[in-house]
Amino acid sequence: MSQTHRATLYVEDATILAVERFPGEQFVLRLHAPECAASAVPGSFVHVRCDAAIPMRRPLSIMRVDSNAGWIEILFKVVGGGLAMLGQRSRGDTVNLIGPIGRGFQPSPARPRSLLIGGGVGIPPMVFLAEHLHADAHAWQPLVLMGSEIPFPFAEQRSRIQVDWLDKETDRCMPLVEACGYPSRLASLAGYDGCFQGYVTELADRWLATLSASELAEVEIFSCGPTPMLKAVASLARRYGLPCQVSLEEFMACAVGGCAGCTVLVQEEDGPAMKRVCVDGPVFDAEKVFSESA
Repeated sequence: MSQTHRATLYVEDATILAVERFPGEQFVLRLHAPECAASAVPGSFVHVRCDAAIPMRRPLSIMRVDSNAGWIEILFKVVGGGLAMLGQRSRGDTVNLIGPIGRGFQPSPARPRSLLIGGGVGIPPMVFLAEHLHADAHAWQPLVLMGSEIPFPFAEQRSRIQVDWLDKETDRCMPLVEACGYPSRLASLAGYDGCFQGYVTELADRWLATLSASELAEVEIFSCGPTPMLKAVASLARRYGLPCQVSLEEFMACAVGGCAGCTVLVQEEDGPAMKRVCVDGPVFDAEKVFSESA
């Protein structure tokens, strides 16, 4: 199942290896899907059949991959009956999926100071990207910032990695990112202990403001989250003159480019064009989808 505009897709009956439930009806499923795991890249997603009684699949970002063990992890928040039924699945159950789908993030070695910004269910691609950079031989220096207005979908902990641009009391981090040896910090308006009290984009702005011109020349931004947050990230990148890649969240029907139901307006060099988020994205140049004139 391949076409010229995308890589090969796989249809797999994936066995659920583990289920984790977090507050706010958030779930992490580990799925044995070896073909998908072997081809996924940060930014890829899978189209999941939540239940045999529900014909419409749901697009879910891939959060982690172990290609040797053949598993992937997906994180989702229950919104609607389909994901509610997926959240009721148990270890040993089978879930049919199509994937990996979409064009992923493409970090440039010329800009090793990667700034990863994830919001809510946009957190998974940032975890995937951080672990991908950790496995790469290049000397990446990422900073990972995550925001949520409901409890985070992981057991946050106090960071052991010091940062000199933030007060010591703002010390909560994402354990998976910490395990890579990369600094991470959390932001929320919900008043959670140890989190930055504000928007995650405000936290990112605070860090960027401390950098010299030569340091900023090494920064590239990557982000996934709700559209208002991505617009704010694009504005931040524009203000600092930084390249920025964003992963868009859109409703999808087929997710393989056939229905064109997830199109967005993209400003190309030769003029505006409608692009499909599923196969032309979900990762786009932020300036092309959130231009100052848009």
